[in-house]
Amino acid sequence: MSVRQWEKIQALLRVKNMKAVKMVFIVICIVVGLLLTGAFVRGWQSQQAPELLGLLEGHLQVCPDKPNCVSSEAQADDTQHVIAALKSTDWQKLRQAVRQTGGIIVSDDGHYLHAAFTSSVFRFVDDVEARLDKASGLIHIRSAARVGHSDFGVNRKRVETLRKMLTP
Repeated sequence: MSVRQWEKIQALLRVKNMKAVKMVFIVICIVVGLLLTGAFVRGWQSQQAPELLGLLEGHLQVCPDKPNCVSSEAQADDTQHVIAALKSTDWQKLRQAVRQTGGIIVSDDGHYLHAAFTSSVFRFVDDVEARLDKASGLIHIRSAARVGHSDFGVNRKRVETLRKMLTP
């Protein structure tokens, strides 16, 4: 095989490799585009408030069977969802803490509070609910994502942040 033939073969291989690289790049772009579109659609879907809000027989609603919800009124053996209640009865301080952490108070009657938190990128909405239990000296709290399955611990971290802000 001559040098000239070898150079032609190498040039042909480079062209074929470039086509393969372009094809892989196009496939990656399509997959990323679909994932981003799906995330934005889920964010849009989370704009509608869920039906599982408010008090039921004087207590916060039960968390759904997904890890994206925490509640101080979950059963003690439900380790996926249970979180300690806030040891405070300072409702005004709770309202202030919710606002300072980015929440928008949707409703508040002095004993029950509902606030919405929106993520910055995909605009996912999470709901935080609180119930004042003066007799026990506690504020029971529930924080849940509206859509999806996992929240990567965001709701648990939010409640812990609120707890720190209410602790003297």
